[in-house]
Amino acid sequence: MPEQPMELDQQAKAVLDAVCEQQGLETREQAAEWLLRRRIRRGAQGLTGRGRALYEVNRRPTPS
Repeated sequence: MPEQPMELDQQAKAVLDAVCEQQGLETREQAAEWLLRRRIRRGAQGLTGRGRALYEVNRRPTPS
């Protein structure tokens, strides 16, 4: 994935630093990625329902 540099204000830096400390991450980049992945997971949860897992449905042949 290509990297996109971003200018961060003091508040954004403070948030990323707090995430680093809470999650044991080494860099702000790791914190930003962690937050993004968390947001994607929560969005997917909203689509599928809370705590639901997606399973492949194997259709059984209908008896004749």
